[in-house]
Amino acid sequence: MIPFSDVARAAYCPRQLYYVRRADDRQAPPAARARIDLAFRYPTLVDAPDAILRRLPIRRSPAAYRRNLARLRDRDDYDRLSDPDRTRTFCAGKDCHGTVHKVLSGGVAADDASADAPPTPVIVSPGEPPENGVWEPQAVRAVAAAKALSWEHEREVPRALVEYPSVGVVRSVRLTRRKRAAYRRALRAARAIDGPPPRVDDDRCSACDYRERCGVGRRSFRSLLG
Repeated sequence: MIPFSDVARAAYCPRQLYYVRRADDRQAPPAARARIDLAFRYPTLVDAPDAILRRLPIRRSPAAYRRNLARLRDRDDYDRLSDPDRTRTFCAGKDCHGTVHKVLSGGVAADDASADAPPTPVIVSPGEPPENGVWEPQAVRAVAAAKALSWEHEREVPRALVEYPSVGVVRSVRLTRRKRAAYRRALRAARAIDGPPPRVDDDRCSACDYRERCGVGRRSFRSLLG
């Protein structure tokens, strides 16, 4: 089975995944872990004073961060985001496995008041969100988590969430046909890696940890996501 992180990296750059596997280098750096931890502290941060927020690894001014968390508090699922059923839980599906940062209870199904809605997996990103939606590697990882949770619960899980806690933003990922197709492409790419895949040599490569070995020099998956 393929780790969620490998499928996400394959969506970003299969060659980078090749080097990560050779180095066995999947551990998030301390700064990224500190930002991920913010996702479990919303109730204490939403009204925190500037002095406290300035000591945290947030990516907005204290005032802007509080505004974002105030908007987050208006979401219907805020209570579940703040107090999820499961945290940092391992999920294994038919094809992929990995850590789901939060699993939210489903509540009541919108189309059937007598039925429970499916659970929602949450992937937490330490980085910046795009202007709209989520970055494709994160969407692929979210689909992988939703499919693993679906396999575990033996029911369809139609969406996932991606949190950006250092910004105070949460984005939804629907498992549309396009998102599922992107996941399948990344899964095939991750499975197919035997030797070094072709170089991409574009704006993804500028700060890649493996650029000297790879021979290109632009932007990395890790720098993109924080």
